[in-house]
Amino acid sequence: MRDIVLAETANINPGLAAIGYGLGAIGPGIGVGLIFAAVINGTARQPEARGKLQTMGYSTFVLTEVLALIGVVVYFITYTK
Repeated sequence: MRDIVLAETANINPGLAAIGYGLGAIGPGIGVGLIFAAVINGTARQPEARGKLQTMGYSTFVLTEVLALIGVVVYFITYTK
């Protein structure tokens, strides 16, 4: 007969997972700040380009926030196992 070897599941402390998510949220937080700082700076330099800059700013904001949301999902997947 063949021996069945069960794979061990990783036992990750939920506190460590929360710290990992907190550290992972730093990047998107800085990114959002840089995005809107650039939009404000560009609008101050060229007020007529305000509409285009806001559109680009919000679209890149969404892409940056998706990274933070992925971090939340990974945290809950790790925590609920």
